[in-house]
Amino acid sequence: MRPHALSPVALVASLLALAPVPAIAQIPDRFENLEILPRDIPRDSLIQIMRGFTSALGVRCNHCHVARDSAGTERLDFRSEARPEKEQARFMMRMVADLNRQVLPQLPGRSDPPVRVECVTCHRGLSLPKTLETILAETVAEEGVAAAIQRYRKLREEEMPLGRYNFGEQTVNQLARRLGAQGKTAEAIALLEMNQEFYPRSSAIDLQIADLHRARGERDRAIVRYRMVLEKAPDNQAARRRLEELTGTAPPRR
Repeated sequence: MRPHALSPVALVASLLALAPVPAIAQIPDRFENLEILPRDIPRDSLIQIMRGFTSALGVRCNHCHVARDSAGTERLDFRSEARPEKEQARFMMRMVADLNRQVLPQLPGRSDPPVRVECVTCHRGLSLPKTLETILAETVAEEGVAAAIQRYRKLREEEMPLGRYNFGEQTVNQLARRLGAQGKTAEAIALLEMNQEFYPRSSAIDLQIADLHRARGERDRAIVRYRMVLEKAPDNQAARRRLEELTGTAPPRR
């Protein structure tokens, strides 16, 4: 979902919590340009909905609403349609409503009580809800693997407690598979070596690195990594077979 899934009143909530001027004083008692929410929605109910939107997206009211300076004070023009984010918000609200009312009820074996899609389901406090794998892949493509590694470390340090990204082992492992399939084996190895700093007991990472070295014709490096796999996972048959192929002898079983 894009973050801009709000109606004309979409960002009122964040003003309540974040704006320097009391937002409640800015919110009218009667609303105009409401296309998704009921036009007679109570003021308190609308404020609560908007609080949910801004919290889910990590934005402020001026993300969708035009802010104008009035005598040195920022005030929002809720009627204005100048910001494209407002229409994007309406689109997202319609999409979520369709999912919950039409699509998900057809899901076989749906849980009871049913899980509903909400803004936070995808956004998790992000205005643009990209996955960590997507962010790293884009960084590799645009700035190189060193920048992607730096980005990962920074995000892990700053964002991990917030739950916005999946810092599990498989996120980087999967990206490395994609890069390897694209022929970017050096980049894949660099990311995997970084990942192993955080998951040192993972034999899966060693196996991926070994396979990449093997694909690159780096026999000695591949042998070292396959042996590391067997030290951590003695029953790993894939590592055992490939090591035997490279050395001509079967590694001893423990």
